[in-house]
Amino acid sequence: MIEPGKLFQLEGGQKRRKLALTFGALERDIKGIAEKGTEYSFTDLPRAEYVKKITQVLLKDPKLSPEAAEEIERLLKADPFDELRLCNCARNHLLTIIGTFPAEWDLVIAPHSAPTDENGVVIKRDFFPGVAVYAEDIRSPFNLGSIFRSAEAMGAEKVYISPFCTDPTQPRAIRSGMGCIETLGWERLSLDELPEDLPVFALETGGTDINEFDFPEKGICIIGSEELGVSPEALKKATYGRVTIPMKGLKASLNVGVAFGILMQKWVESLESKK
Repeated sequence: MIEPGKLFQLEGGQKRRKLALTFGALERDIKGIAEKGTEYSFTDLPRAEYVKKITQVLLKDPKLSPEAAEEIERLLKADPFDELRLCNCARNHLLTIIGTFPAEWDLVIAPHSAPTDENGVVIKRDFFPGVAVYAEDIRSPFNLGSIFRSAEAMGAEKVYISPFCTDPTQPRAIRSGMGCIETLGWERLSLDELPEDLPVFALETGGTDINEFDFPEKGICIIGSEELGVSPEALKKATYGRVTIPMKGLKASLNVGVAFGILMQKWVESLESKK
């Protein structure tokens, strides 16, 4: 950890890289998984206050977008104060400024062409009207491409993405999407901008077992970020309910793209049974 005063003295890229590393170290410390020697150690300054002080350093960065600054300031003023969410948010906005993305496998995959009939005419895509997903703050382009791929395969009509979700046109997202991002309709919206005529539910722990959940015939399923899951604000928006995938493993953890694929399969089963 570095003293806030010293962070203010650093310049440009060096300051951003050091800040990103510091926020990452704080996340690990908050989660109780900090490596030996990297734990928070300023005895004269509570960790929460340290987080707030270094966040002020980030807020003075001229390359921070107004929208990102607004989100960070909202998290700073939140009551109760969520150290982990603020650190995660700040680190990811820094990585966006720096121009790096969460690491993933570099896959070499041949592009898929749109299916055509015997006359070479592109076949119109079939889907379930009104079935959509809202990807909230998915950070990895690889994961977002995978979500689009599953959504297209299982017959979702549309994908909505949050304001700070990674860009679907990012090359790695396009590569993992296997042509589905170009095929499937998508739109970037805030939670408040989601269609009001569709029921909204969330895929998150602590909800109704997916085998017992009463899926709507039309609706929007919210899936959360890789690190923090669905946000408190999104859970409030999910007035139709919360659905959970039961697991038995010691880790009881699924990649967000895999979890979404399981969800879509169950939703489709429900839709088919109601025909």
